[in-house]
Amino acid sequence: MATEKINMPQLGESVTEGTISSWLVGAGDKIKKYDPIAEVMTDKVNAEVPSSFTGVIKELVAQEGDTIQVGDLMCYINIENSSSDSEGESAPSEQIEEKQTTARKEAAGEQSMKRRYSPAVLKLAQEHDIDLEQVNGTGQGGRITRKDIETLIVSGDKSVRTTPQSNIEAPGIQPSTSPQPEQQASAKSGGTEIPVTGVRKAIAQNMVRSTQEIPHAWMAVEADVTDLVSYRNQIKNEFKQQEGYSLTFFAFFVKSVAQALKEFPQLNSTWAEDKIIQHQDINLSIAVAKHQELFVPVIKNADEKSIKGIAREINDLAMRARSGKLTSDDMQGGTFTVNNTGSFGSVQSMGVINHPQAAILQVESIVKRPVIINDMFAARDMVNLCLSLDHRVLDGLIAGQFLARVKEMVEHTNANTTNIY
Repeated sequence: MATEKINMPQLGESVTEGTISSWLVGAGDKIKKYDPIAEVMTDKVNAEVPSSFTGVIKELVAQEGDTIQVGDLMCYINIENSSSDSEGESAPSEQIEEKQTTARKEAAGEQSMKRRYSPAVLKLAQEHDIDLEQVNGTGQGGRITRKDIETLIVSGDKSVRTTPQSNIEAPGIQPSTSPQPEQQASAKSGGTEIPVTGVRKAIAQNMVRSTQEIPHAWMAVEADVTDLVSYRNQIKNEFKQQEGYSLTFFAFFVKSVAQALKEFPQLNSTWAEDKIIQHQDINLSIAVAKHQELFVPVIKNADEKSIKGIAREINDLAMRARSGKLTSDDMQGGTFTVNNTGSFGSVQSMGVINHPQAAILQVESIVKRPVIINDMFAARDMVNLCLSLDHRVLDGLIAGQFLARVKEMVEHTNANTTNIY
């Protein structure tokens, strides 16, 4: 037998580390090449890490919850040599005994692996009322994979519905309802300790890096979007009937930002120490929430898409995020971020830049307010557009001109000037 290393792979562009959310194998487990061995979370995507070899897991070096760098050791695996070991082959009786032991381990492990559910599988099962006891897993040792659950969801199979969760076993999840020692200690002080792991840890690390490395500056403009609101409200029902998804206000703002970035490419840039990289493609990152997790998928070449096309992509990315179907490609290549903070009722905010981008625009809530027009009060639909910028890359002049251009476009969005197709 020879021992090989399995290291943390590169899971996406600019990804330098990942957090092991759960191991899908244990020491002594026999696996095939490309079988998933662990679920890993990064600041860009959640992914399953496949095995690079066929063999038997020797030792798990990294622990669940550990954050390790790309290329660092995750585990050791024993693989069979193509030639005989230098010490000679095992005796026939030893070989038989070894095979019998392996068979017993595999038989015993089959059931334990079937009930070793990953967090992603648990969440999907709970969201769609799927009884995991009724699901046949296609993973190693009968393990139920995320793809198994997604296939069931798409098929609409009702035979696996209803979810008795009493026997669920998953990494980091305790089936017992009694308080754990940490919770008991916290309860005495009037609080509950919540471990920082997974997506929240990755977000925290990226935000700290952004605020430490990027000198932030902020500015905001107020836009009168009364015509845009009227236009969208006139066509939204017909659009939904024809296309099957909603035409949101956000799609109009994303389109305006994409057009403005073509005119002011300085904002579509990245700081690279001794140079500034000005990107040719306009790939807009948007924030999508799933429970307490936040994903930032990317609308590629947004400037080449119509408002309808952008609305469809916003809908598709949001659906994939909430069903756990986002891929690493969906999360890569963003050059500028547009954040729909208005969906939470926010009217003014200062966004933290999505490192290594140079700016982020917060689209706040549209609020009807009294505004003076021709020395008279009028009820108008108003929105604040709040821009955070990297002061190493951008100055107030160019950023102000960009914001003014976005404001101009959204204020002149109406049936006469704007074609959603």
